[in-house]
Amino acid sequence: MNGFIGCDWGTTSLRTRFVDAEHRTVLAETSGDQGITATFALWKQSGGDKEYRLPFYSSVLKNQIDILEKQSGLSLKNGHMVISGMASSNIGMMELPYKELPFKTDGSDLNVKVITAPDEFNRKILLISGAKTKNDVMRGEEIQMAGCDLINNTEEQVFIFPGTHSKHIVIKERMSIDFKTYMTGEFFSLLSGKSILSGNVEESDNILEGDMLKNFEEGVANSLKHNLLHASFLARTNDLFNRNTKKENYYWLSGLLIGTELKGLIQNKRPGTLVCSEKIKNYYLAAFRKLGITDTQYQDAVAATVKGQCNIYNRHISDADR
Repeated sequence: MNGFIGCDWGTTSLRTRFVDAEHRTVLAETSGDQGITATFALWKQSGGDKEYRLPFYSSVLKNQIDILEKQSGLSLKNGHMVISGMASSNIGMMELPYKELPFKTDGSDLNVKVITAPDEFNRKILLISGAKTKNDVMRGEEIQMAGCDLINNTEEQVFIFPGTHSKHIVIKERMSIDFKTYMTGEFFSLLSGKSILSGNVEESDNILEGDMLKNFEEGVANSLKHNLLHASFLARTNDLFNRNTKKENYYWLSGLLIGTELKGLIQNKRPGTLVCSEKIKNYYLAAFRKLGITDTQYQDAVAATVKGQCNIYNRHISDADR
């Protein structure tokens, strides 16, 4: 089988997949909390020997591959790896320089390092670097961009990648020409978990509908009316004055921050594509509707990652090596 092991190694999580490169499908998948930050800390605790850095990170990957083997029932002893995300950062397995914008949306000019892993690992690693502008950086979203389906026109478009640090990538004529980072997820985590507002909100597993949707939309609407630093405090008075329950307030605050991230798109009037999970999709599409942004498409983030990694694998691994 023409397959490889795809790895999306983020700051706080590690996702590995066995991918059929010909059909671009996932045959087995596993995920865990052994992200780059935790792995880097363990390597430092082990002595931080630079010569042992690659073998140390490889041993973490080997554990995940063993799990994939059990799930798939296939031998993955010699399958090559494609790794994107924070693995190429200064706390990753090997630091690579960022690709300066612009870059091609098919990923063909991204910085890729082919690494021969330690003998006991017995596989090649294709390590993908991130991208940068003069003022911004990303690692991981560039490979998702390489796996996205594009509208075949010459107009500027924006691709929105929600997350801890959301990215808005502007493309034109199949080139990524600019992007901006929005700390939406991190701000929400800090405000709801560590600020004075933590006592005024309560997480809920409710689906975004009914009163929860109503309060989310009110938060989005407030992002247009008020300065964020003032509006954030309204989450406290909403609770104190019994306007919202703590669970309703949770959705209100989420709407406020997502609305703040997205409201700049109203003036730019570019066609937009949302790239994320099904769960996050509902929040962002609700925010788009409330903001009056109607020209928006959706693509699945995992599918984009897999397609982008397939592009890299097919470009850098010869038939003889497969």
